[in-house]
Amino acid sequence: MEWIERLNSAVNYIEEHMSENIDYEEVAKIACCSTYHFQRMFSYMADIPLSEYIRRRRMSLAAVDLQSGDKKVIDIAVKYGYNSPTAFNRAFKNVHGIAPSQAKENGIVLKAFPSISFKITIKGDVEMNYRIEKKEAFRIIGISEPLQPEIEKNFEIVPKMWENAAMSGLIPKLVAMMEGMPMGLLGVCSCNEANNWRYYIAVTSNKSIDDTLEEYMIPASTWAVFSGQGTNQSIQELEKRIITDWLPTSGYEYANAPDIEVYLSADPQNAKYEVWIPVEKKVKY
Repeated sequence: MEWIERLNSAVNYIEEHMSENIDYEEVAKIACCSTYHFQRMFSYMADIPLSEYIRRRRMSLAAVDLQSGDKKVIDIAVKYGYNSPTAFNRAFKNVHGIAPSQAKENGIVLKAFPSISFKITIKGDVEMNYRIEKKEAFRIIGISEPLQPEIEKNFEIVPKMWENAAMSGLIPKLVAMMEGMPMGLLGVCSCNEANNWRYYIAVTSNKSIDDTLEEYMIPASTWAVFSGQGTNQSIQELEKRIITDWLPTSGYEYANAPDIEVYLSADPQNAKYEVWIPVEKKVKY
């Protein structure tokens, strides 16, 4: 329950700072996790990216301000972080379907997006098999690219990386160098360093590398490991279930270590994979 309370406290902080520059690091600190993990949890649990939630809430509040006060559109734009009237006009129209200048018209229809809150819902309709693994630090080798602070932007970066890796011949090269556990092709989100998030396509290995590859040390951690099978889309569905169904009632919470996807077979239509989530026992307050 403390975990859900911290998530709601983080949302309350966001609500209290809607007219300011919202500090994602401070939000994550309230939730006791990294900024990456908070955004990921929020997106899965709310079915909307955090940045889009904030945008909709701001435009909902802006509509109330426009209808109830005498402030100019430009003043309200600045209040909610838009220094450009054009950008504010575009954001407002994307949410409400009309220009801000029309909001005061009699009978105009606007959209209201209430503040979100989280609660535990016990489902239990589909079993989830998992194991807990404790591992010392281990080395991975491969390639990486920087990730964006707003995680929805990475849904374009990561698939492109895999596409390029397949076309360049990198994947068979990595597979030939693979040794140690986890044994498989790895997708690693290294998101524990502030503003230095990276995604790796890699394998576990202690072998020497050439200048086309790089290495990264995965820190010692405890992992909750879930197995799955299906299309590449199904791994995202499994990750969502881990966060929305398993994590809130598991007795664990996110630890400060990378997320790991382990691909055990290469067939994109019938892939076998594991999802490794770094966890630690919940802190009692």
